[in-house]
Amino acid sequence: MSRARFPIAGQAKSEWRGIAGLLGLVLAGVAIEALLPWPLKLIVDHVLPGVPLPPVADWVAGLPGGTSDAGRLAWLAFATVAVFAIGQGVQLVRAFLQADVAARMQYRLAGTLFAHLQSLSLAYHGRAQKGDLVRRVALDTGCVPALLTGVLLPLITSVITLLTLFVIMWHMDSVLATVAAGVAVPLAALLRLLGPRMTERAYAQQRLEGEVWTVTERVLSALPVVQAFGREAHEERRFKGVTTRTMYAYMHTIASQLQFKLGVDGIVALGTAAVMVIGGFHVLRGAASLGTLVVFLSYLTALYAPLLALAYLSSMFAAAAGSARRVMEVLDVDDAVREAPDARPLPPVAARRAGHVRLEGVTFGYEPGRPVLHDVDLEARPGETIALVGATGSGKSTLVSLIPRLFDPCTGCVRLEGRDLRTATLASVRERVALLLQDPFLLPMSVADNIAYGRPAASRAAVVAAAQAASADEFVRRLPRGYDEVVGERGVTLSVGQRQRIAIARALLKDAPVLVLDEPTAALDAQTEAKVMDAIARLARGRTTFVIAHRLSTVRKADRIIVIDAGRIAEQGTHAQLLARGGLYRRLHAAMDIHAVGRTADTDRNSEAG
Repeated sequence: MSRARFPIAGQAKSEWRGIAGLLGLVLAGVAIEALLPWPLKLIVDHVLPGVPLPPVADWVAGLPGGTSDAGRLAWLAFATVAVFAIGQGVQLVRAFLQADVAARMQYRLAGTLFAHLQSLSLAYHGRAQKGDLVRRVALDTGCVPALLTGVLLPLITSVITLLTLFVIMWHMDSVLATVAAGVAVPLAALLRLLGPRMTERAYAQQRLEGEVWTVTERVLSALPVVQAFGREAHEERRFKGVTTRTMYAYMHTIASQLQFKLGVDGIVALGTAAVMVIGGFHVLRGAASLGTLVVFLSYLTALYAPLLALAYLSSMFAAAAGSARRVMEVLDVDDAVREAPDARPLPPVAARRAGHVRLEGVTFGYEPGRPVLHDVDLEARPGETIALVGATGSGKSTLVSLIPRLFDPCTGCVRLEGRDLRTATLASVRERVALLLQDPFLLPMSVADNIAYGRPAASRAAVVAAAQAASADEFVRRLPRGYDEVVGERGVTLSVGQRQRIAIARALLKDAPVLVLDEPTAALDAQTEAKVMDAIARLARGRTTFVIAHRLSTVRKADRIIVIDAGRIAEQGTHAQLLARGGLYRRLHAAMDIHAVGRTADTDRNSEAG
């Protein structure tokens, strides 16, 4: 099944029982609507003038009092109420079932879209607007129930109703039926004229609404920076600008819909007037009874209701199609790191080869024709610490991102414990790798849950042991609720050093044989850095460790230093070997030295100020 057909075909298939039930209720509703005016016709044409009931209504005579005019009047009035009540019951059940089917389809599509977003590469998410993506998941996924239960099902209902009522009306008076159905032609012309405009305006409105979500998400995420730099007024003006454009887009959408509604109502009014005039002449000439005209006018209302529904479906379709288009824009993105159909899990960790990583002829770029890494060959033996150094933008972070298979190389391969990562399941690859980043990301959940995020089945004792090893236990126990304390969004209720130590505890608890450290101490003061470095040393013990570093202490202690320059390995060796060569590393090392001296001076000044 192509992804382009998924929102309707796939969702309809999964809810076929509910849809079949809805169709059955639709047929029942049409039958009830066709019966509804007939008791009134019998009253007008037979009971009131004292004419015997036709054979089709002989059942009334068998009821108590059914032989008298008063009894027949009462029973036919009761029949009207009964048919109406049954119709309302059918509508109630249909509304409940429709709501149930719609909710299931929307949340299932939202889950599919959410899962697809998680599978897309970090490059895609770096380009995408987060607030807009949230809107697509939360609101635009309503396109499927809107298209199915708000457009397709009403379309089927309207067509069945129209055919049924038209056949009945044709048998009653073919001329009046032709006049009544004649409004379909100008309605179709109006739909063809205004439908595309409504669709495009609805899509533009939804796109701008996505921008509102994006601006809101960005400002709230960066609120400390906004407040610190006094940019509240600027951001408020920007928000007002986006909402103003959104409001105008909304008003343009409403204007096109009102224009359409005015045309539809005018056409229906003219059709009704024509039927009333011609039908009145038929009654005056004796070609039709008054009861027939009453039934016909009742059917006319019932006939125009689905015609109006069909006409207004275009505006509903416009909104739903705009949302569907936005959902498909994401589902059609195909830059995910995909698991091979025959992928197998990596075997259980063997001490002899645990954490053995090898890059063979790896070239990678985020965009075609613009490689970031060029023909990289690198081997990290089990338990070895590899330091990656180089200028900003040289490709260090990109290189380590290939190890947990956040990206796939364009050419070459990455092997873990001898296996090409593309032949292993993603879950087994990522179980082998623990990440520790410069900005430790904590989720708005308890400290214990954050530590156990990579190993949710871990016991509280294991969580506490990991925190102790990461030098986090002491400050965690001082929190109001200890390990059950819920941290703020992105961990803002904790200091950077505290967040980093919780992240170290999380990596310790995961107990992966490969550890990737991306500047984990860059934002820390000297005192906090010492505590974190002690915890990192315990974390790295016995693991294959890749560390991106600009700090002398980390670089000097590495088993091997890899110098990256413009996406290529320029030099590699120990600290002493590379200094002796007098090449790029020596120049970088001199820059590190100056940075370290400046940092020490800043720390001394802060201590004196304190």
